[in-house]
Amino acid sequence: MKPELPLWPGARLFCSVRSGGVSAAPYDSLNLDDHVGDDPAGVALNRQRLADTWAVRPVFMRQVHGMQLVCIDDAVEDGLLQADACWSTQPARSCTILVADCLPVLFYLCSARVVAAAHAGWRGLAAGVLEVTLDKLGSLGDLAELRVWLGPCVGPQAFEVGQEVRQAFCEPDAMAAGGFKETARQGKYMADLAWLARRRLRQYGLTQVQGNDSSEAWCTFTQQQSYFSHRRDGVSGRFAAGIAIV
Repeated sequence: MKPELPLWPGARLFCSVRSGGVSAAPYDSLNLDDHVGDDPAGVALNRQRLADTWAVRPVFMRQVHGMQLVCIDDAVEDGLLQADACWSTQPARSCTILVADCLPVLFYLCSARVVAAAHAGWRGLAAGVLEVTLDKLGSLGDLAELRVWLGPCVGPQAFEVGQEVRQAFCEPDAMAAGGFKETARQGKYMADLAWLARRRLRQYGLTQVQGNDSSEAWCTFTQQQSYFSHRRDGVSGRFAAGIAIV
């Protein structure tokens, strides 16, 4: 299935699936990451297909599971910017996140004509990558009008974590415990990334949050035909989610 994308006037959102590309197994077929061992020529062709399909110029970063935010308006070559979040005011230049279980989060500040995207794995989410992005957007416009979309990620039925992950969220926020369900294995929990992201967004007063509702349909691990999953496959490609001003 393809993820449901909102229609936001003035912005174009996209989220790829794993089909429609040229990469061979285990990267089959629309792998968009050039740092996972795939043939570089195939990745380049896949990226061109993505750009042609969505009529945008995706700008890719070197993602490191951190909280660095950059502006991509002056980026001249993909992969030179080391960051896990980015923003832009230039039409057709897409803030783009590569994922294969982590949560892609897209933002649109309509009157200010600013878009942003964040790569929210558990480390980045716990470290504050969403808050860093929101602080920047708040300096550019009114967050009351901000729209947010959560993309596919590993779901709560498949994301088992240890006590250290739960502590990273619950020590600063006891209510974050709602994003974890204890399993039969001692010290292990099923974590809900999308729920944890929504909680952090709600703490900023954001109510216009669409997309991933933590159901199985949005789970990269279980939806094998649609999405890459590093946790499921070990070696895999990456799909992309992005947003651009139009």
